[in-house]
Amino acid sequence: MTAQDRALAALGLDGVPALQPLTYPGLPVTAPSLLTGTELLALSARPGGLGAWAIEGAGQGLHGPHSTLDDVLGTLGQPPVAGRHPVVAVGSNASPGQLAHKLGRLGIPGAVPMVPVRLRGIGVGCSAHIGRAGYVAAAPYARAGARLTLVVSWLDPAQLPAIDATELPNYRRIPLSGDAYDMTLPSGERLAGASVYVSARGVLADPLTGLPRPGGGDQAALLDALLDASPPLRELLGPDAAAWVRRAAADPELRERGTLLFAEEGWVLPWTELPDPSV
Repeated sequence: MTAQDRALAALGLDGVPALQPLTYPGLPVTAPSLLTGTELLALSARPGGLGAWAIEGAGQGLHGPHSTLDDVLGTLGQPPVAGRHPVVAVGSNASPGQLAHKLGRLGIPGAVPMVPVRLRGIGVGCSAHIGRAGYVAAAPYARAGARLTLVVSWLDPAQLPAIDATELPNYRRIPLSGDAYDMTLPSGERLAGASVYVSARGVLADPLTGLPRPGGGDQAALLDALLDASPPLRELLGPDAAAWVRRAAADPELRERGTLLFAEEGWVLPWTELPDPSV
């Protein structure tokens, strides 16, 4: 596979929801990978820890065709896996295009291992706020018995605070126990722990059930459903999803008024914590 074949654009993974809000949350990685800014290298899971996983077809200058992840990170002048912090993504941070965009804007090298990890006890809902790009982003909540696969990114000491800054003030990062949330890597090894961004605003409820409204799906359908359910919201941001994101992205006051309307409609569940699901 050539460098051109590994390019995010060639793989169809270069979309940036921050620039195209109705594409939120973007396309996630579906197999273990190393994002190198504009390329995505395939990782081959094997026992011995993430740093020892093989990178297939790493190419010239990256120690040959079967280098380990730590080898390649070292060649790129970036910290090894042991010097990184795993962060669970429930929304667009699972999209390599979005992650590369966030880091690229700040001039921070975008070498990031991204791995789908199986875990339990978490559901994906909708944060009860309207984000800077105009979309309603995903947010995790405690859901006993749930099992799903989410992308975990290993961020280095420069990347972690940079991504933190893109999430504030509407999200905050909290630790998760690997044992409590049963985090399992594709190699079958257990992940000791990670962190995740939880919404400081709570999550949106489905008016029909009172349970969290599912997040991370079709953004246009979500916004249209919210507009249909609230005449005040429709008057503020309607008539449709395209108008919503265009107007909301351009006006922070409209975003805040729309966020307040979520609460006035009685849609907000103040679930801002992720308790230990085993307790």
